[in-house]
Order: sequence, then structure tokens, then C-alpha cells
Amino acid sequence: MKFFLSILLKLRGKRCEAFRSVALAVFCCFFTIAVAKDSYPVVVVGGSASGVCAALQSARMGTKTLLVEPTPWLGGMLTSAGVSAVDGCYRLRSGIWGELLDSLVAHYGNLENLRTGWVSNVMFEPSVGNAIFSRMCRAESNLTVLNGSSLKSIAKNGKKGWKLKILNNNSKSLSVDASIVIDATELGDVAKACGVKYDVGMDSRTATGESVAPDKANGIVQDLTYVAILKDYGHDVTMHRPAGYDASRFYCTCANPLCTSQKDSSRMHSKEMMMSYGRLPNGKFMINWPISGNDYYVNVVDMTPAQREIALNAAKSNTLCYIYFLQRELGFTHLGLADDEFPTADRLPLIPYYRESRRIHGLVRFTEGDISKPFSQKYPFYRTSIAVGDYPVDQHHNAYNGTESLPDLHFRPVPSYGVPMGVMIPQDVDNLIVAEKSISVTNIVNGTTRLQPVVMQIGQAAGALASIALQSAKPVASVPVRDVQNALLDAGCYLLPYLDVPNDSDMFRPLQRVGATGILKGESISQGWSNSTWMHTDSILMTDDVKGLIDAYPFMDYAFPAKSCKVTLGEAVKMIASAAKISSDDVFAKLNGNSTLSNLVKSESSRFVTRGIIAEMIDWVLNPFYSLPIDINGNFIQQHN
Repeated sequence: MKFFLSILLKLRGKRCEAFRSVALAVFCCFFTIAVAKDSYPVVVVGGSASGVCAALQSARMGTKTLLVEPTPWLGGMLTSAGVSAVDGCYRLRSGIWGELLDSLVAHYGNLENLRTGWVSNVMFEPSVGNAIFSRMCRAESNLTVLNGSSLKSIAKNGKKGWKLKILNNNSKSLSVDASIVIDATELGDVAKACGVKYDVGMDSRTATGESVAPDKANGIVQDLTYVAILKDYGHDVTMHRPAGYDASRFYCTCANPLCTSQKDSSRMHSKEMMMSYGRLPNGKFMINWPISGNDYYVNVVDMTPAQREIALNAAKSNTLCYIYFLQRELGFTHLGLADDEFPTADRLPLIPYYRESRRIHGLVRFTEGDISKPFSQKYPFYRTSIAVGDYPVDQHHNAYNGTESLPDLHFRPVPSYGVPMGVMIPQDVDNLIVAEKSISVTNIVNGTTRLQPVVMQIGQAAGALASIALQSAKPVASVPVRDVQNALLDAGCYLLPYLDVPNDSDMFRPLQRVGATGILKGESISQGWSNSTWMHTDSILMTDDVKGLIDAYPFMDYAFPAKSCKVTLGEAVKMIASAAKISSDDVFAKLNGNSTLSNLVKSESSRFVTRGIIAEMIDWVLNPFYSLPIDINGNFIQQHN
């Protein structure tokens, strides 16, 4: 470069001057590209469903944020992978997930217009989802989005930060210094590059304590899918016969004369019912069918990029063969790959739908027991919750053709639940946060936390955690749980999945805060696909309902009766006074300072109080959410003396 520059500077004459000016401009441009460097407090790698939410939340909290995404789209599995049918959390419209739903309703006119298929209550065209996410990102002045760019390398930059090398599709390089990096990739590739320990495949029953897990661990992951979006063209658009086409692979995809084997009749649908499964607005169909359809088994997690490309091309071929089967054998000749969805030459999605990735070793490991029995586990992880979910455990293994005997995990019911903050924080690696599907959960739990609304919430929490860590000058692992939870409440997020009080209610925050202390616990109900948790805010309070006060305030001298009984206002005040170490008159004085609760001061002490009222009273007078800090496992760090 120096030699080239010295020659240019020696050139003389008009023609040489002109040549020198152009050459110098080219040289300067090249040199700028070669050494381009920038600094961002937060870098989110992966514009996935969680990556977009992480970047948005970080930017909204005032932190300069960079979002790096290899494809031209944003939204990951919801858009780029074509899975534009949302699973779960229809009644828990938390944070940015709720914003997305509102935007979809605005685009399509009303909520009913999103109920086009029977697999989901929220169905939309992938291109619409990408447009919404892109518009949301453009609205944030603190957010820079680099589409068409990939992480080439990452390394520690001193003791605290990170140094990243990013390449765009034109092989132009950008060096970026970051204080905190969020891994929102589909397969946890950043975590691996940073040296985080992780698991792949199924855990053993003895390691997790989950009765449904296999006896021995294995490396089997869920099937992936190259989804297809078909469009009704109104005339014959049958494709050419794909290479390697074997119709017998798809014979029993639905009830039809070609299927002669005995299969589970409850899962054998008519061809019309099968196609309406993924019906989208505007005459389109999402093809993401697990029953002898386009699910495909391959474990690409630890493959090289070249190996992944070969494997994923085989998955693409499988989907093209399936589409041809639908056209040729089942008569859907008028349906073909949509020409107005994905910006790809083959009209298939930009990425496959990965249902499973690496699962990091985090500060907390979330198990099925933590979901099913949150209040009786060794650690009260529910107190640290930063996201909610309500979908059953759903694992796809129909395409697996190995010799291992796998457990039946087809819609295994679990209650709705809260995801603990510690699942995002890796062990032994500072200032890295992991989102998307690579969080620290068991293989069983991944079957429910992998769903889109949960992943979006995890991403939003990751963004809040990163921003707070920087603003408070603390390592990620040292950020108080309550600080992150408070930021999420400010953003309209649920901490726990209570359906009694929606997030636009004045009671929402007090109920969420008290629920997150465990002083008042909800009831979880698992009913197949409809999993819920209720605080029963309108029910009369019983003395046993608030024995959680003893855990929070072990020094209180209130004597709970041996047999649970209804609680009057007078007794409720005595309980709170004992926990606060103040008089009952002082409790009433504090209640008088709350416009919602001041009417209680004038009430008869003998009136019974509801669970909702006691939650508001405890939140206002004792303020346990803030005054009783917790550690990453949910234990109270200190108690009142």
C-alpha cells in the first residue's frame, strides 16, 4: 500500500493529475473499508425473533446498540424461516410480542383476520412480519441494523469487552468493539466461539430428574423443517419432478388411498384439513407439516458451514419433493411456491426452521420440575422470572430414522410458567448474554421455551439486562434480578403468567411484584393446550394463602391459625404490621396514602378481604419486591432484622 501511494504522489501532468485523483479516491475508499472500525456498548448477533427484541429493548433504554444479521430480513423463525403461525401466549401479550400482535391486527384489520388456519390463532404472511420488525427497528435512533452481515470472529478485548470482526455479503470488513455481546443466533454459534460449555441432544433422566427423559443421554435433536409458503395461482402450476423424488415417503401424510399402513387415526386428517392447518391470509398456505411431511432429521449444530450447506440443501430437496407430492398425488396443482414472499431465487425461506440448538451451561438450569412444581423445588426460580410461556412440551421426532427409542413428547402438558433470568447468563464467560433457543434449559423444557413468544420475551429481557449492566457499570452476572424485572414491567412485560389481571390494568404491576416474591402464590392448571396460572384475585383470602410472609419476614410474630380460615381486613392489617414492625394504625396511615386503597381505612375491620386486595396492600406497605433483594436462584439475600 505504501509503495502504491508513493507512486501516485509522484505523478505529474493534467492526465496524471486526473488519474491520481481517481486512484487516490479508490485507495482511500479501500483503505477505509480495510480498517473500518466502530464501537457499540451492546452488539446483538442474530436478527432472530429474540435478537430483534433484544436490540429494540437495549436501544429503547438509551444504549447504543448494533444488530448484525446475515440475511436481508429480521425476525428469524417468525419471518425468515417462514413459521408465521404463532404458538401460545395469546392471552399473555407481553412486551414486544404484544406490540407485534397489535401491528398485525392493524395491518389485517382485526384479530379475527389472523385466525385463518387451525394451527394458530395468529397467522400472517412472513413478509408482513419482516416489514413490521424492520419498521420497529428504524424507529429507534440508538439502534443500527446491519443486514447481510455475519460475525467472522470474536475475541476478548482486554478484561471486560469484546472485539468482533464482521463481514458483509461483499466481503467488506468491519471491526467492532463491544462491551456486551448478546448471542441471538439460531444455533448458539457465538456462545461456542466464546468458549461457553453447552449440551446438544437429549439429557439423561438421572442428570435432570425428569421422568420422561431417556435413561441415557444422546445426541438426537428435534427435526428441522424447510418451510414452504404456497400461493393459490388459480391455474396449474405443477413443478418439474424434483431429483430423488420418492412418493412413498409421503404416502401417509393424510388420509388418502396411497396410505395403506395402520397409523394413529387421531393424527390422520383429510387432505383438505391438512392444508387448512397452515392457511395464511391472502390465499397462501404455510407448509410446515410434521406427519410424513416436510420435517427433516439432521443434526447440523456442530457441523462446519460447508457441511451445514450440504445438509440443508438435502432438507430443501425434501420440501420440494413434498410440494410435488401435494401437487401430483393429492391434486393441489393450483398451489405453488409464492412469488411475493421471500427474496430468494428458489422462493424458499431464507433459513430453515431450527427447533433445537446448543443449550448453554448457565447460572441456572431450568427443568420440567421447575415448571410443574415451581413452589416446591430446591430453588425458587419463579422469583427471578423474566418471561412467560404457556405452551405444552412439543418435540418433533417424526422424521428421525435412527435406532434410539425416544420418549413420547407429543404435546406433553405442563402448566404455564416463568423463565428464570439465570438461563441467559453463561457460566465462566463474562459479559455475554445468550438468547433465542440456546438458553440453559433441559432438552425437555426446550420443547416449550423454543416457541416464538417465549423466545421474543427472552430476547427483550436480554436487552434489558445488557443495558442495565452498562448503566450501572456492573458485570452481567452481578446485575440485580429486580432491576431487570422492573425494567420489563416498565415495558409492559409479564414476569409470571397470571391471567387474572392483564398488563394494561392498574393492578398489573402490584400483582406481578407480589407474585414474584412468593408471598402470595398462584394456581397453575394444565389442560392440554390450554395451560394457565391464576392468582384468583376476586377470591376471599385464606390465612394459608399468605404464609409466604414467613419466608420473607421470618422474624414476624403473627400467629397463623392451625386451620386455614378467611381473613378479615383487621387481621390482614395485623399480619402486615407484624411483617413491617409497625403498628396497625401506621398500616392504615400508609393505606390512606394510596388512592386505590384509601377506602379500606373507612371499611369495617370485620369485612373479608380478597387475594387481589391483600396483594395491593402488601405491595404498597411492605414493598417486598424492592426491599427484599434476591439472588440468581431466587433466594432472599437479606431479611429485615
